[in-house]
Amino acid sequence: MEQLVIGLTKQALLLILILSAPAMITAMAIGFVISLFQAVTQVQEQTLTFVPKIIATFIVLGITGAWMLATLIRFTQAVFSEIPTIR
Repeated sequence: MEQLVIGLTKQALLLILILSAPAMITAMAIGFVISLFQAVTQVQEQTLTFVPKIIATFIVLGITGAWMLATLIRFTQAVFSEIPTIR
């Protein structure tokens, strides 16, 4: 029982990392590029990074959303299939 819970928790945490990676990497890359632009041009406007990050993140979520949902559904089905084996 404990091993099952530990295994499922480990899989869930790994799945969270995998599913959040595309959006996080995109936001970090856009933030880096804009920060580099701000440093080169000496424009220090804090709100300049916000809108491009949000737009890029939503685009990436739109592109990878179907894959994320399919992966999450497969994991949920696997978890539910393990319920009868719990004692």
